[in-house]
Amino acid sequence: MDDLVKALQVKMEKTISVLKEDLSTVRAGRANPAILDKVVADYYGTPTPIKNMANIAVPDPRQLLITPFDPSSISAIEHAINEANLGFNPSNDGKAIRLVIPQLTEERRKELTKQTKKMGEDSKVAIRNLRRDFNDDAKKMEKNGELTEDDLKKGLDKIQKATDEFIKKIDDMIKSKDKEIMEV
Repeated sequence: MDDLVKALQVKMEKTISVLKEDLSTVRAGRANPAILDKVVADYYGTPTPIKNMANIAVPDPRQLLITPFDPSSISAIEHAINEANLGFNPSNDGKAIRLVIPQLTEERRKELTKQTKKMGEDSKVAIRNLRRDFNDDAKKMEKNGELTEDDLKKGLDKIQKATDEFIKKIDDMIKSKDKEIMEV
């Protein structure tokens, strides 16, 4: 039963790491290279993440500087950023692309908090689905005689405790991100 609970915790940790990655792509008014993590440019016919095509620096808190390794790819990167609809326009000086991150409006901040809450809710659903699957597995083990009724009850309690712990982690992460977004 302990192996089952450990396997559940590993899968729940993966859900948390996916949420962390998703939250890092939500911009909170400050320049953050992670904003561009999911932006893919067409590089000689191959979809390539921008972070693999260029150096992304943060020269000041409201600006990203994207310097392509191959200067001929600058227009493809600029096009990909425009297509990604991130809410800001790239300026190209021939050698590098500058992205000036505008100050967020109150309305946009509220939209972003709704977006993060939805991400958190999706992660909670994933956690609850894992709980259901592992509860089913434990009940099958008891039915097959691999577990006693008492062990099943203890196991289900452990699974519920793990679920509660991970849902609290998700709530804390969302609360922290929302606070960061609403900061002026």
